[in-house]
Amino acid sequence: MKTLVIHPQDSSTDFLIPIYMNLKSFPDFNDVTIIRSGSKYEVDEQIEQHDRIMMMGHGSPQGLFAVGQFGMQGMIIGHSTVPLLQNKECIFIWCNADRFVETHNLKGLYSGMFISEVGEANYCGLPGTPQDIVTESNDFFAKELGSVSEKSLDEMYQHIRYSYGMLAEGNAVAEYNHNRLYLNS
Repeated sequence: MKTLVIHPQDSSTDFLIPIYMNLKSFPDFNDVTIIRSGSKYEVDEQIEQHDRIMMMGHGSPQGLFAVGQFGMQGMIIGHSTVPLLQNKECIFIWCNADRFVETHNLKGLYSGMFISEVGEANYCGLPGTPQDIVTESNDFFAKELGSVSEKSLDEMYQHIRYSYGMLAEGNAVAEYNHNRLYLNS
C-alpha cells in the first residue's frame, strides 16, 4: 500500500513519530513517503499518488496547521485538500479533526479534541494535570497506534480503543482523548 505521512516539523508533536516510524519494515508498506516540510504543491501531488494518507500534528476544525513549514502559514490540509482526500484511506490525528472530517464527509480514523500539552488539559477541564500524565498518554497512544499502523483502519481503531482504553482507566488525559477517537468507514 502506498502510504503518505504528512506530519509538519514541530518538536511539540514529535511524540507522534512512533505512529509511522516502523511502516517501512512491513512487506506491504515498502512504499512510504514521509513529508515534514516542503511545499503545498508537493503535498497535494503526493496525496494524489498514494492510497493511505496519515495526517498528524496541531490543527483545528479547519484542518492541519502548516506550523510555518511548507512555505506558508495556515493550513497544509484544509478545504482545498478535501477533493484529493475523498477516495483515500485516511488517518487524521489533530485537535478537532472530527469537525474537519465530518464537515467534509470524509472517511477514516480520526480524533476529536486531543490533549497533548498541559495547557490543553487545563483548557479541557483537567486543571492541575502534571506533565508526566500528559507524556504518558501521548507516548502510549503513539506507541500503540504505531504497533498496528500496517493494519486496516478498522483493526487500528479496535486496537487503540482497547489498549488506550486500558490506560484511560488510570490516566485522565488518556480517558479524555480515548472518548474522542472515531472511525467513519
